[in-house]
Parts: sequence; C-alpha cells; structure tokens
Amino acid sequence: MSVTQRGQGTAQGAVDGSDRAAYRATLLELAQADSRIWCLDSDMGGLEKQFQTVLPEQYVDLGIAEANLMSVGAALASTGILPFINTMAAFASARALEQVKIDIAYHRLPVRIVATHSGLSAAHLGPTHHAQQDLAVMRSLPNMTVMTPADAGETVRMVNAAAYLPGPVYIRLGRGPTDPVYHGEAGFTVGEAVQMRAGRDVTIIAAGSYPVLFALEAAEQLAEEGVDAAVLNMHTIKPLDLTAVVRAASNTAGIVTVEDHALLGGLGGAVAEAVAEHRPTRVVRVGVSDAFSSQPGSHHAQLLTGGVSPQNVVTAAKAVVRGRSSTTSVRHSHTPKESAS
Repeated sequence: MSVTQRGQGTAQGAVDGSDRAAYRATLLELAQADSRIWCLDSDMGGLEKQFQTVLPEQYVDLGIAEANLMSVGAALASTGILPFINTMAAFASARALEQVKIDIAYHRLPVRIVATHSGLSAAHLGPTHHAQQDLAVMRSLPNMTVMTPADAGETVRMVNAAAYLPGPVYIRLGRGPTDPVYHGEAGFTVGEAVQMRAGRDVTIIAAGSYPVLFALEAAEQLAEEGVDAAVLNMHTIKPLDLTAVVRAASNTAGIVTVEDHALLGGLGGAVAEAVAEHRPTRVVRVGVSDAFSSQPGSHHAQLLTGGVSPQNVVTAAKAVVRGRSSTTSVRHSHTPKESAS
C-alpha cells in the first residue's frame, strides 16, 4: 500500500506519551474535517467528553456490547460513513470475532477497529483483559490491514494514514504512556518498515512501543559487545514488508523478532513464514510465553515476567550471530514444563 503520512501531526493528545491519547485527539481532528468519520464507543471512558461534546451527531455509544458494536459499525460503513470503533483488544479479537469476520472483513467494509489495552498493557486487569493473541487472529482475516505504532507520534501518522484506506483496518494500541521512539520529523507508509538503526551482523524486527524500545536498548548493548545489530520497526503486520524481511535475511546472520504478543502467530510467526518461503535463515522469536499471566504488575513488569526484555533480545541476537541456537524461540525459566510421557 502507498498511503503515506509525514510529520508528527498536530494532535495535542500526543504530548503525554500515550498512543491512546494521541489517537483520540487525532480522531477528533479528522472527524471535524470530515463529517463521514464517526466515533463508535463501547463505554471506554473519556470519549463521551472529548468527542461527543464537540461532535454529538458523529458519536454513538453502544455500551459494553462489542459484538453489536461491530455489526453497527459495518452497517454504518455500508452507507458511506467511515466509523472508528473503540474497544479493548481482548474483546475485539475474541468476544466480537464472529462479527468482525462476517460483518466487516467478509464485506471489505471500511471500518477502523482501534483496540487499546493490547498485549499485556492492561497489566493489573489480568488475563481477562490481556490480548496476547489478537495479532494472530486479526492477520488471519482476509482483507484486514493490521498495524501497531511504536509511540504517540507514530500513532498520529498511522491514524491519519488509516482513515481512508480501502477495506477494514485493525490498529493495536497500548494503554499508558511510553517513551518516544522518534524525535523530530518522520515519515509513515502503510506496509513499509522503518529502519531505526543500521547493522550488518543481525537484524532485530520489533513491533509496538516497548518492543521497539527494547530492541533499540538491546542494539546499544550489543554494540558495546562488538555485535552490529540493525533494528526495524515493523509497524504494519499485514501487509508485511516482505522486501525488508528478505533483505534482513539476506544481509545479516539471521533475525530476532520482538513483540508484546504470544510467541505463536504474531509478528514472529509472520516473519518466520515469510523467511521460510522466500529466504530461509534462522529466526529467533522473543515474545510472551505460551502461558497466562500469573501475577499482577505494571505493563513493563509483566513483559519482563513474560519473557520480553532487552536482555532476552541480546541473548537471542548473540545466539543468531554465533550460531549456537537450534531453537526457534527463546525459552524462559518460568514457562511451565511439559510433563514426561
């Protein structure tokens, strides 16, 4: 796809470092400029003050009824409206999946599903609100574009680019603020990875706020140890930037993927599939262990407990470069062991 946005955007919500706040401010700006853009809420809190107060005729709160939310969004889209659906990632990708599949994706309708609390960012709310499988689910749906920004500034560019894409879009956001990845002007093109750092030894491909930050931190540590790591921000999971993946597989010893998602089916799965088909090389995946979170904590703390950390990225990258690993994922000591048969 060739939809491109440049600059940081003017959305005031970006200033607190939260991609959720940046998105909401950007949505309001878009809707003020185009009356076809509507906000469909599911009692998420705050949108009724920020959006409904300004544009009451372009706002509908469907309540905590996510399946109905998707069906209403599809119906409105079929009339020429461009609805932005607001809910949590866990509910968009599980509770309302039938409606997303049949009502939206099947009909290629221009519904933008903006899902917050992705990955482990719901943190203390626990496994009922965690979304460790949403990328695997959404990228498997035909016609669906799937994206996740690395910071608030990229959220602004992503939402602007997504507003007029053909067909349905799934945008995966976190919950709280994170440190910025970009500084100053930056471009954004749907389906084109951003090279955050050049390197010749190993390529680290990350998606999402903490994963990209962890990848950059790991690259700095690797540099101190004599390993030159390239870092790619794969903000679009579908369509995947196949050219960038094949280039990484061809020009470096292998690839490490980093994500706030289960090891199965997300960014790591997409990259491994692409590499296996087009340019076989070693891929080591750093992601959330195949287990539900067992203890409370902050988003950052839960990621570390789940196996997503700068140190695990460093370990994976060194294993790729030195050829000492024959596994396809990083094993974590807290992962439940399989019982002997």
